[in-house]
Amino acid sequence: MKRTPYEGLIAVAGFFAAAAVILVRRFYGLLESLDMVVPLSLWVMAAIAGWLAWVVRKRRQEGKVGLDRSQLNPMQAANFMVFGKACAWAGAVSGGVYAGTLSYVLTKLKVLAAAPGDVPPLVAGSLGGLALCVAGIVLEKMCEVSPPNEGQGVS
Repeated sequence: MKRTPYEGLIAVAGFFAAAAVILVRRFYGLLESLDMVVPLSLWVMAAIAGWLAWVVRKRRQEGKVGLDRSQLNPMQAANFMVFGKACAWAGAVSGGVYAGTLSYVLTKLKVLAAAPGDVPPLVAGSLGGLALCVAGIVLEKMCEVSPPNEGQGVS
């Protein structure tokens, strides 16, 4: 499995930020007021991914990766790696959408009555998307297994 490209994450976040600016500029009046539920869920997912990265790192440092019950199963680590990859992409997409919407709302603070109330959820969503993306990248990195040494068989 290839590592998640940082350039791809940045490009996706930029694309979704630009798309959000275009769509919000046109449909802001039709949108409902934002609440903190979705931004907080991004933070919860980032915390879960960070905790999993810490657990995997700890198990790898202790040499407790294997098929014993007290060890981290390699297939579970592979599943965590896929979860980290998904978190990185989801964080880039959602962070880009929130950042693009925030950039539009900040320019309209004096004009739109609903804009000041939308700023805190948009800031939380932008930072939550960034945190989710970073936690996903870290989790993916922690789950990597180094290739075997020269002359060592793969088991």
